[in-house]
Amino acid sequence: MDLILNALADALSLTTFLSVAIGVLIGIVIGAIPGLNAPMAIAVAIPLTFTMAPLAAIGMLVGVMKGGGFGGAIGAILLNTPGEPHSAATTLDGHPLAKSGKPRKALQTALYSSVVGDSCSDLVLILLAPTLAIFALKAGPVELAAILIISLTLIASLSGKSLPKGIFAAALGAFLATVGVDPETASPRLTFGYIELFDGLPLAAVAIGVLAVPEIIMRLQEGKGYRRQKVENVSTEAQKDRITLSEFLGLKKPIFRGAGIGTAIGALPGLGTTLAAFLSYAATKRFSKEPEKLGTGALEGIAATESANSAVSGANLIPLLTLGIPGNLTAALLVGAFMIHGVTPGPLIFEREAQLIYGLFAAMIMANILVLVIGSFGLRAFAQIVKVPPYVVYPIVLLLCVVGIYVSQGGFFAVWLMLGFAVLGYVMARLEISVVCFIIGLVLGPMIELSIRQSVVLLSRNPTAIFDHVFALILIVSTPFVAWILIRDRARLSDG
Repeated sequence: MDLILNALADALSLTTFLSVAIGVLIGIVIGAIPGLNAPMAIAVAIPLTFTMAPLAAIGMLVGVMKGGGFGGAIGAILLNTPGEPHSAATTLDGHPLAKSGKPRKALQTALYSSVVGDSCSDLVLILLAPTLAIFALKAGPVELAAILIISLTLIASLSGKSLPKGIFAAALGAFLATVGVDPETASPRLTFGYIELFDGLPLAAVAIGVLAVPEIIMRLQEGKGYRRQKVENVSTEAQKDRITLSEFLGLKKPIFRGAGIGTAIGALPGLGTTLAAFLSYAATKRFSKEPEKLGTGALEGIAATESANSAVSGANLIPLLTLGIPGNLTAALLVGAFMIHGVTPGPLIFEREAQLIYGLFAAMIMANILVLVIGSFGLRAFAQIVKVPPYVVYPIVLLLCVVGIYVSQGGFFAVWLMLGFAVLGYVMARLEISVVCFIIGLVLGPMIELSIRQSVVLLSRNPTAIFDHVFALILIVSTPFVAWILIRDRARLSDG
């Protein structure tokens, strides 16, 4: 009990509170701007947290993640231009409702549904994560290696349009994770004589390089950085409409259905918020008494998509905290933030860093409340964000990337690395190679290498000894079949 009380005290400190609040504000603002998203904001924000306490730093990034979950709905509803891919489902009913003269009602529905969905998934995380960690501790290196391999395969099969490209991206990330000092022999690998690479590639520089910079370059190349997109926008001044309590209570079924779908999908590595949003929308349309109204400005359509995509964020931390496996790009960046502050995600984190984890749980609840408060008071102001010319936004973001990396890494070497990986990210984007798989491969690479090396020792270099580890054998054998089924079902969904 003393541990929990101390964790609550840490979470409620002024430093942590302000950090989470700033993170939520950044997430909403970045998420509302078309072309920018929460993972990009987290990548840019990571260098800013280097000098902060671990709980304040991670709490700030969690705030960015949660704020971005709602921020994407602002551009989707007001401009029909989603800031995040998952917000594309919100445009189906959000923008028609806004055009009908009820933009505030649409934004409020999205906000309240997002907070409820996110809170539900956080509750599941808090209740299940410690229990799952106990089971995870019983798994040895052989089982962990099998879990990591199947997770990386599933992520590769679900992230991007091509399985070979996804596997290539994940393998490339895992290969680059070997840069640095060999954990067994202490000999340098792929450092080319640069002392700066002895600790491995700096994740912040790589993440910003492959995520933010190529996106800015492509936007400027397409001309979107110099002229505003010609989209129909609506003003929240059009009508002082609000959603009533009875109307919101009438949305409880699509909201909780979406929260359940989002939580289930978030707990499985590789599926993501976009799938959760569209599955929830499809389920709502199927069970709706008036399905013909969906797509014309129905509140239940907005509620279903926003509760589902926000519920993924909390559930994504279930595999991250219990197994150390990031389920998506945002979770992978959070792994990097944990490691920067000397904390390794995995089942032992509940034993070694229990106070930090319970403080993080409290910070997540705090972030949900702040999303509600900041979102409610700032709806009108956030609606103006989408009107900021892109030629003003993108140069500022690019400057923040360079300055953040230079300050956090202490020199130009990391900046040049960032620019080099920006070229790689640009090429990957043009060839439609998944950056998500690349980042997750880079994060999981050291864990996979260590678990495989330990497995080889435990099995005495005898391949037949794997039969003594039935659970690991089942996972390894089922990996290609599960990947094939998921690819087939996704292809059918796309055709449909």
